[in-house]
Amino acid sequence: MNILIIEDEIKTARYIKTGLSENGFFVDTSDNGYEGLELVKSNNYDLIILDVMLPGKDGWTILKELRDKGKLMPVIFLTAKDTVLDKVKGLELGADDYLIKPFAFSELLARIRALLRRGKTIQPDKIEIADLTIDLLRQTAHRNGRFLNLTKKEFMLLSLFALHKGEVLSRTLIAEQIWNINFITDTNIIDVAVRRLRQKLDDPYDKKLIRTVRGVGYILEDR
Repeated sequence: MNILIIEDEIKTARYIKTGLSENGFFVDTSDNGYEGLELVKSNNYDLIILDVMLPGKDGWTILKELRDKGKLMPVIFLTAKDTVLDKVKGLELGADDYLIKPFAFSELLARIRALLRRGKTIQPDKIEIADLTIDLLRQTAHRNGRFLNLTKKEFMLLSLFALHKGEVLSRTLIAEQIWNINFITDTNIIDVAVRRLRQKLDDPYDKKLIRTVRGVGYILEDR
């Protein structure tokens, strides 16, 4: 699932992105209205989290333009504007939900899941690939019935691979989604992390699930 956060409070955006990434979502962020609108026009997002008070174009204007252009993906307003009139305005413009700051991440996640479930695009609770079973809700993984003792980052990495089974994931993308690093000068951190995951996921078994694509990145597949 691909989610866009249009939020000019950098700490808030990073907090939400980290939480959503840990739950298996791909997340892009923008801190101004103009850039955010352009991202929506050039990418396919399953859901947008939108602030009202933004530099450039405000959230009201962005939402109106999206709906006028027939963009129907769910939109959640996440804002400090807490009057009844603000809520009514947001919903009348076409927002699917309206959450007031400060907020609990668990509530935001629940609302996101509810909206995606309504659209029948919710991510699965469990993923099975060959003899590997990943429980995304409990954040546990088993291979051939045996529990894999993974660190938090290792589980996030495995989930990212599994949610994109059969897709080659670049080191840059992995760094962005797992470590919130938007650029890397040394890819060793990614290679080390994948090697440690392989030691637990692949080394004890004849069938290997993670494959290196030289010069590009990594892929998890049932070959």
